[in-house]
Amino acid sequence: MNGALCSVMNFHSLLTSSVLMEQNEQKPRHCVEKPISICFQKFGRFVGTYPWWFFISPLLISAVLGSGFYFLEDREANDIENQFTPVNGPAKLERQFVQQNFPQNYSVFSNQRLYTDGVYASFIAVSRSSNIFTDAAFQEIVTLHRKVKELNVSMGHEVLTFEGLCARRYKKCTPNKILDIYKYYGNNLETTELTFPFFRFGFSYIFLGYSVGGVNINSSVIKSAKAVRLFYFLKEDNRSRTDLWLNEFLKVFPSNLSLNFIKVTHSTSLSRQVEFEANTKDVIPLFSITYVIAIAFSILSCLRFDCVRNKAWVATFGVFSAGLAVLSSFGMMLHIGVPFVMTVANSPFLILGIGVDDMFILISCWQQTSVHDRVETRLSNTYKEAAISITITTLTDVFAFYIGLMTPFRSVGSFCLYTSTSILFCYIYSITFFGAFLVLNGRRENSNKHWLTCKEVPEECPVSQSKLYELCCVGGAYDPHTGREEVQPMNHFFKKYYGPFLMKSWTKVFVIVLYCIYLIISIYGCFQIQEGIDLRNLAADDSYVVKYYDNEKEYFSEYGPNIMVVIRREFPYWDEKYVSDLETCIEDFKNLSFIEKDIFTSWIKSYKYYGYHSKLNLSTEDVFKDNLETFLRLYSDFKQDVNFTNNTIYASRFFIQTVNISTALDEMNMLNNLRETAQKCPIPLLVYHPAFIYHDQYAVIVSNTIQNIGVTTAVMLLISLLLIPNPLCSLWVTFSIASVIVGVTGFMALWDVNLDTISMIILVVCIGFSVDFSAHISYAFVSNKKPSANEKAVEALFSLGYPILQGAVSTILGVVVLSASKNYIFRTFFKIMFLVIFFGLFHGLTFIPVFLTFFDMCSGTPAKNKSGPEQQDMKNSYTNNIQSKAKDGELKEREIYDNHIFQPDNHGTCQSQPCSAIWMITGNNHHVQDNHICMASTIPMFKIDSQTYEVHMYTPSDDGMLRVTCPSKQCLEGQNCVL
Repeated sequence: MNGALCSVMNFHSLLTSSVLMEQNEQKPRHCVEKPISICFQKFGRFVGTYPWWFFISPLLISAVLGSGFYFLEDREANDIENQFTPVNGPAKLERQFVQQNFPQNYSVFSNQRLYTDGVYASFIAVSRSSNIFTDAAFQEIVTLHRKVKELNVSMGHEVLTFEGLCARRYKKCTPNKILDIYKYYGNNLETTELTFPFFRFGFSYIFLGYSVGGVNINSSVIKSAKAVRLFYFLKEDNRSRTDLWLNEFLKVFPSNLSLNFIKVTHSTSLSRQVEFEANTKDVIPLFSITYVIAIAFSILSCLRFDCVRNKAWVATFGVFSAGLAVLSSFGMMLHIGVPFVMTVANSPFLILGIGVDDMFILISCWQQTSVHDRVETRLSNTYKEAAISITITTLTDVFAFYIGLMTPFRSVGSFCLYTSTSILFCYIYSITFFGAFLVLNGRRENSNKHWLTCKEVPEECPVSQSKLYELCCVGGAYDPHTGREEVQPMNHFFKKYYGPFLMKSWTKVFVIVLYCIYLIISIYGCFQIQEGIDLRNLAADDSYVVKYYDNEKEYFSEYGPNIMVVIRREFPYWDEKYVSDLETCIEDFKNLSFIEKDIFTSWIKSYKYYGYHSKLNLSTEDVFKDNLETFLRLYSDFKQDVNFTNNTIYASRFFIQTVNISTALDEMNMLNNLRETAQKCPIPLLVYHPAFIYHDQYAVIVSNTIQNIGVTTAVMLLISLLLIPNPLCSLWVTFSIASVIVGVTGFMALWDVNLDTISMIILVVCIGFSVDFSAHISYAFVSNKKPSANEKAVEALFSLGYPILQGAVSTILGVVVLSASKNYIFRTFFKIMFLVIFFGLFHGLTFIPVFLTFFDMCSGTPAKNKSGPEQQDMKNSYTNNIQSKAKDGELKEREIYDNHIFQPDNHGTCQSQPCSAIWMITGNNHHVQDNHICMASTIPMFKIDSQTYEVHMYTPSDDGMLRVTCPSKQCLEGQNCVL
């Protein structure tokens, strides 16, 4: 070879002893990872041997399990209270106590004393002018009122009317007092001085705070008002009858309205539930569009300008595999009887992204195998390389969702159960159904058949044919240097441009600065987050309910809920000392910033007033109890406030009025302050309002989110430590999880997304997806054999950068259609998933590769500067030799590979024998398996002095060192080779 060149080629470790020492150091780390890889390698060979079994079986299983969709309608569970409130929330226990001690009296109906939301229809009339207190406006309101009262619906042979169903007070339907006032004053209403919030009408005071809104007052006198709200309460004793009437109200009320002076919005006690259940109609067409987009993107990503190597069918069946996983998992859950909640409808979009992500990883590893190997071998090698990566992501995702079952919200539990099961099926089908199709497609490629026509095509283009013919009818190309499929342009981009650019010193500094900015903004956003779900968001944006809630918030938010304060045990109401303590507690409630001091309803206060005028000494127990029954008969409303049974007062209640409760933060502060005030009181008190059932989410949403994130992160760390063979890199994965969670939480607050049951689900998902990106890169970084940290990072990006990018883009495309949804739940899902994928991708492709290079301890092999003395001397001698030859003009072109070391011509091994074409490859039979020598990172082609040499390695028969020389005859024939 160009004269007397005599070189010795060794691998990166040079001496067998150093290789073995390094392997021994790695064994403890590989105690889990290596056996799993071997098992998957064997399983891949098994699937490759019998592909049709693994291709058909998932289809049959999906058909059987998919029959569970027959029970879908029966399994639907969309009750808002049941699904979106804490299972054992305090308000539910408080409601149970109120219900047992203060049963509803429908003969003397009082909406103030309801322990539920009640059954009602309502409408809000908003004036088109500045004042609704005009005769023309009230004429239209009265017309609507009359129309509601005349509404009827048939139920069998019975006609249901409002008069027959209404909640009654003294044998009359509960009136709307503002209409009684208009009826009394008529045309003079506009000039009548109406006081607000209380107006003296006859012998009683009427509270107008809930009936008249948008008021402009002067010295408590209404100068103008913008809106009037009317309620039509029904009895709760027969919900099937009342629901029928309310549904008729919803059908009839908005139609045939010709109103010139007012605009009307309407709602019922059923509306929120009905509109929430209608959301499924919105998501079904989006789901179809998503799958079309996913298939189109996958095919586009896998297209090749080679009619044999084209992966269009592989991409299609990869998406189809994810669809089978959804069909099987959902069908199985429905067979078992797991409730199907609205939130579960988000799951298929998520599963599609996960399935496509695994597909891209498997395709990438398949393309790294030799096209000359049998398909069974190619699949076994694919599984060996991809198994740990997709297993880590699957385990982390599944555990994240199973941990989500700990939450007290049933909607979250159902979503997590359906989704985690879907991920398991997606994983199983990826390594069976999709793997089998890879084999079948590989057989087609081995036969050099066209991807579409399945007819054999030539590998070389005839001279006379055009470029178009070459593109369409010639295929089967591969890289002759590696024996693998040709590397895609995007992979070259990551290796030749992006990776080296990212490894530059100034780029790393910029990345660190960028990360600091990201972290600062994220932490700021975390302090801006709002808690709780606004119930109006459970309906579609264009729903009539949303318009009603908007008017309610705009015009009727001044006076909030009227709160029950319950004395929940026996109490000596006649004892002045104890009563003084009670009055102190009442003053504490009145001193709260959101309590109206002058609006206070108390049977005790009224009873004392009654006793004073009746000259009764109520400070003695006997007198107090003997006259209490008479007082309660005279004042029937108060009879509902005292549980006076067998001459014992077991419980009683009074009412306080809240004001200016308009936001979720106001609701949370109100609930917390009321409960804290009740707990501080020496008298056993509880506070309750039906809305507290929904406000309870504020008490648990933050603590549960932190708990779920903390436990899930700990589990993720454990999985990473077991499967990623380097503890420090596992900590980087955990760091990535924490960093992405902080970013998503902060930016979702800046994007007007509250921390509620919906976002809590996605934050749990966030953990799984952040692991996906960082685990892929970290594992690729640890497992490759490059000598320096920078080279490891570039190689990791080269191997998995493009598949990760493909998976991220496919996931975003899987949820992007949800941004067009009219429903808050689906839009929120899109927003947070977009943040999760975007930040996860940025961590995986930018932050983590840079951070990993700062710690060369993550390297699986020693760094160059840590080589042994002998190895370092050989490198130095080789370098000096190269430099001297370059100076003499002897070396024109020379490509040196990181994993090979060439010794100088004067190396002692060559001195005793002819050096015309002698190479020595040192190895050891410990590296021999199946009659093939297996050495890490061997490169079959290399150049020396512009000559290409092909290396063929054979196994020696003994345990000595391998030495193969090139016969002189072959050299004379011009074949520079090493056999």
